[in-house]
Amino acid sequence: MKKIYLLICFFTTVAVHAQENEIISELDKKADFYGDIANQIWSNPELGYLENKSSALLQQTLLDAGFIVKAGVADIPTAFVAEYGSGKPVIAILAEFDALPGVSQKAVPFKDPVVEGGPGHACGHHLFGAASVAAGISTKEWLESSGIQGTIRVYGTPAEEGGAGKVYMARAGLLDDVDAVLHWHPSSQNDASASSSLANKSAKFRFYGEASHAAMSPERGRSALDGVESMNYMVNMMREHVPQETRIHYVITSGGEAPNVVPAYAEVFYYVRNPDVANVKTIFERVVKAAEGAAIGTNTEMKYEVIHGLYNLLPNETLGRIMYKNLEKVGGVEYSAEERKFAEDIMKTYSVNAAIDDAAKIDPFEVVEKGTGGSTDVGDVSWLVPTAGMSAATWVPGTSAHTWQAVAAGGTSIGQKGMIVAAKTLTLTAIDIFKEPSVTGVALEELNKRRGKDFTYEALTGDREPPLDYRKN
Repeated sequence: MKKIYLLICFFTTVAVHAQENEIISELDKKADFYGDIANQIWSNPELGYLENKSSALLQQTLLDAGFIVKAGVADIPTAFVAEYGSGKPVIAILAEFDALPGVSQKAVPFKDPVVEGGPGHACGHHLFGAASVAAGISTKEWLESSGIQGTIRVYGTPAEEGGAGKVYMARAGLLDDVDAVLHWHPSSQNDASASSSLANKSAKFRFYGEASHAAMSPERGRSALDGVESMNYMVNMMREHVPQETRIHYVITSGGEAPNVVPAYAEVFYYVRNPDVANVKTIFERVVKAAEGAAIGTNTEMKYEVIHGLYNLLPNETLGRIMYKNLEKVGGVEYSAEERKFAEDIMKTYSVNAAIDDAAKIDPFEVVEKGTGGSTDVGDVSWLVPTAGMSAATWVPGTSAHTWQAVAAGGTSIGQKGMIVAAKTLTLTAIDIFKEPSVTGVALEELNKRRGKDFTYEALTGDREPPLDYRKN
């Protein structure tokens, strides 16, 4: 009996490996197809909530593959949900596709914008969207062939870069019946750690004064720019008295038209970040108080508009370890001779301690409870549904996000190879959960422990509508 049992285990293992190898092989065969989709989005970079062509392309790809697509969800024209299958578990794969302003760049290893000052995919969301769609379709094909019950969804999530698209989708209840969420992000390394991020809240503070001739009748003017500068001065003094992990950034988006006219209008755009969403709330309130004080002191009027607000990511070790196991199976990115030369040239443009061969490595698995660095609207999702994420080496090792170097690599085969690593890993992870759906219950127990039994979700954006015009000039 023992021999029979061992033989059954052996043949089962062989069958599983053969199935995984077939899935990986099919994605390799379709690499050029999905690479072309990513390149179309890269070549036509669209800013948050304006991603009409990018969203339409991804939707059509999913429709052609047999998904049912609902467009314009959550009152966002470019948001969509694509679905295949029925019943539980429901697994969601997130797809982003917005670009960033001011980082236009050709796919060359030296700075050379396509359009000076134009937008570009400096965070690799063209690859993000294409890989997630590829994973969704690959998982759907496996569901068809396996006969296993379940639902796979691809969520088209606009305006991650400061527009908080996922927050409005979560607030609309679009994730209420989801059992697990999978996502990924372009990077200079391959990693699937269960990591957190920084919570973040932003607002535009607008000051209204009284215009006057700055030389002939300055006493009749009330400078809105004085209001902005006074606010900035007070916030900068506040930096000494906030938790040390806090990050506060601002840009003056409007400061007047001419030196000889007292500015009647001025605007400053603020971000407040911290690893703890509760800290972000209180620090943001202090920033508002500084703005109110500045208006009083300069005899101007102040109004502010919350643009976005994001929770910190809640790590989920249960799902994270499954994703990490699959990333190890898939492996990292191997460069051709031509790609290696491109990488060498790119690395000459920055001083970072990194090696080209790092693109082929998989970083060790960690559980990172306290966020550092950036923020993401996946954070809100992770407080509602067990969520696992990964990164793939779509950029040359040592590259920072939001740079021309990231745009350049993202437009080459280097970016597309990393994209396929992500697509394979997401697919295998989704399949593992479908085959063992009880894992979603364990992941939910972990989520409940991390967020607390009395948790009630309240979006940091409040009840404002999606800021569909936040990127319009």
